[in-house]
Amino acid sequence: MNQSSDIKNIGVSGLAAYIPPYRVWLEDWCDWTGNQWPKIREVVGRSFRVRGPDQSVYTMAATAVMRLIEQYDVDPTRVKFLGLGTESSTDNSAGAIIVKGMVDRALEARGMPPIARSCEVPEFKHACLGGVYGMKGAIRHLALDGAGGQAIVVCADIAEYARGSSGEPTQGAGAVAMLLEEDPKLAVVDLPGSGSASDYRIMDFRKPMLRFCGQDRSESHQVQDFPVFNGKYSTTCYVDETLHALKDMYDKRQLDPAEYMRSLKTIFLHRPYRRMPETGWAVSYLFAMSQGNAEDRAELASYCYEVGIEPDALAAEMLSKPDVASLANPEGLQYEAYPLTMAVLRVFRGSRHYRREILDKLALGSDTMLDLGNLYTAALPAWMAAGFEQGLDENSFTPGEEVLTLGYGSGDAAEVIPFFMADGWREATQKIGFGEAMQFAIDLTEEQYIALHDGRTVTGLNYIPQNEFVIDRVGHSDERHFADLGIEYYRYVG
Repeated sequence: MNQSSDIKNIGVSGLAAYIPPYRVWLEDWCDWTGNQWPKIREVVGRSFRVRGPDQSVYTMAATAVMRLIEQYDVDPTRVKFLGLGTESSTDNSAGAIIVKGMVDRALEARGMPPIARSCEVPEFKHACLGGVYGMKGAIRHLALDGAGGQAIVVCADIAEYARGSSGEPTQGAGAVAMLLEEDPKLAVVDLPGSGSASDYRIMDFRKPMLRFCGQDRSESHQVQDFPVFNGKYSTTCYVDETLHALKDMYDKRQLDPAEYMRSLKTIFLHRPYRRMPETGWAVSYLFAMSQGNAEDRAELASYCYEVGIEPDALAAEMLSKPDVASLANPEGLQYEAYPLTMAVLRVFRGSRHYRREILDKLALGSDTMLDLGNLYTAALPAWMAAGFEQGLDENSFTPGEEVLTLGYGSGDAAEVIPFFMADGWREATQKIGFGEAMQFAIDLTEEQYIALHDGRTVTGLNYIPQNEFVIDRVGHSDERHFADLGIEYYRYVG
């Protein structure tokens, strides 16, 4: 496949991450909560990270940006776009400008120039897709009025769920910053060849402000950001939007779906937990086979017969256009838009083709991701960072090779974007340092985890921050002459 040639080569030249050190092993969590470790290990992963008492989405984002500037020797005065992708904002007015202010002061303290005063500072919010929208916005900026400059997009989030909920083992926290420019060193991003899809799904995954009412924050400034979600329905939404975004890309590029999917060696998808991207890509593959050649359709029919489904019935379901939003009905509780396909998927998982066409193509970086949990907007770039590093170790990529990415945001939207590896991908990958960002960890006890999770005072952590931002204090004045109630003040610990 060739990338579109009607715009400048713009893409990613670097990645850098910040992962908080506080770790919960899911095997320990299963012992604490009475959950089944073999099932959690297979569906979710091994561990997740928790934000610290002096951390917020802004401290993590700013630390990732500082690391990006240092690791790639970025001239801050050339940065004319700093975008923040997040769904964990705690300020409904300012966003990326907070990150810029923190970074500027830390740079100046080191005798370096701040980020350009003419820098744009947008925040992008659409569930887990905000970072991808930020990247697209940065590329469009660099193609037009920001030509010749550089852009940074940082994806940062805190994924937290109520204790005892089905989402609790899929928690996580962290930030990944991306450096974008013309003639990129890591990978060219092909926006004209990308695919988009969106649809309103009512209650897929929401965060209405009503949740904040009545929270007791007497021991902590941190507001608990638990979502309203419905697990099985959310899986249906993810799968359906993935299919529509892929179709949009197939149509734009005039691709044969089955042939194209087989041609790819590496795919990175939004990953809220281990099983979700496997399911999304596998269903997409089954749909592609239904449009493939006689051999493809025969293989698909064999899976149908094994589960007792008529191939024609499956084909009719795949051609249908289900109204997914109508499934969000508390009386019916029927959350599956493609029941026959999901039944065939269970058979497909046991076939030899499943490893070759699904697991092997999702393999790069996947083991590292088992210890991250869900990073919302940062989940996709984190997987890419981990995958590129493993690809460097294994010499997996060649310049010009296509790597497909899929971002997804509940609510509901998806973006399928092709990346083409640049000539300098090896040198750029050597500077990512994702493995180093994950190296240091503090394993939490049950008591420490519960206290951190619930916003209470935690004892015995014994962690001294280094080369990162922390919350120094939180304003409490609400006087007529001066008000800073709830405003965080930050400090960079060198």
